[in-house]
Amino acid sequence: MSSPRKPNRPAGGARKPSASAERAELLRGMAMNAQTVTVLLMIVLGIFTLAPQVQLWFEQRQAIADLQSQVQARKDAVKEMQVQRNRWNDPSFVRAQARNRLFYVMPGEVSYVVMDANVVNDSDITGTVGENLAAKTNYTDITTKISATKNDWMGSLVETVVRAGVEKPLAAKQ
Repeated sequence: MSSPRKPNRPAGGARKPSASAERAELLRGMAMNAQTVTVLLMIVLGIFTLAPQVQLWFEQRQAIADLQSQVQARKDAVKEMQVQRNRWNDPSFVRAQARNRLFYVMPGEVSYVVMDANVVNDSDITGTVGENLAAKTNYTDITTKISATKNDWMGSLVETVVRAGVEKPLAAKQ
């Protein structure tokens, strides 16, 4: 008896299915019923519903973090100011600042101020350098351009207030 002829197959006995057959098999395995579609739609709807609230939450967290950093910076500034205040409560610090900033001296001491060589005029014999500098910086007149006003500003102010209360607006007159 003769047997039907079997086609030659590669070793292992299984044939490699084509790409379209693989896709069809995958789609058969993923049977889409109404329940699966409903669950997927609920998930997508939930994502679109919650996304703005999640974004708002992240923005608020960022704002809180920024404000906390500002509060920390202010606290650091307050600590620095407290250190400065404590320094000014120390008499020796106040004395040192008065010496350095205001050129104060203790009784019996002599203060020397070193001037810039470009500011001092060597040929000046009219007085001391301090007198010359004081004369240049201390003016008895604030300016030479100040002059009396040409009208009475107080009278003008009173006239304006009275006219505003008595006269009718231009739009109402027409």
